[in-house]
Amino acid sequence: MIQVKDKDLATAAEKGMDEFLQIFIDAYLKEIDGQLSSENMNKLNGTQHTLLAWHFFSTEMREGGFVQLIQNGYGGYIFGNPFAKAIKQFGATELGKLIYKAKEIYDSNKEELEHETTDEEFTAMYVDFEVFDELEEQYFDMEEQQTSLIAAYVDEHINEFAEIV
Repeated sequence: MIQVKDKDLATAAEKGMDEFLQIFIDAYLKEIDGQLSSENMNKLNGTQHTLLAWHFFSTEMREGGFVQLIQNGYGGYIFGNPFAKAIKQFGATELGKLIYKAKEIYDSNKEELEHETTDEEFTAMYVDFEVFDELEEQYFDMEEQQTSLIAAYVDEHINEFAEIV
């Protein structure tokens, strides 16, 4: 089981929910040597994968939205797994619904969204997939509230996420 230090959690929690969640994310990334692969997937349990997927999702959304998320190789991890269902179980119902909507777009355009692109082609994808724009705006409107729900769930079910030492 992945371990996190109680004192690190306490210090992070004082700083805020993002810092609190980052303690777990950092522990997971360390466990998988910073790179998720088929060889190390089994090092994390389902709840840990959900939190890590949320991390990749939220980071990529802030940096470049759905197009970047998919182009950076996270499409399958987010949309090909029960992430939306699991995040709803964490209490982030609105985020789960949004991911289901994005999954419909992803599923019907998967090949085009995932093919390797030049920088110019990548930039053009933002125009080609403007359909994601509204979902991205909705995400940014709900991000803080949904993150708060996720942090509360992690806090209430902490032993599913790590062993506290």
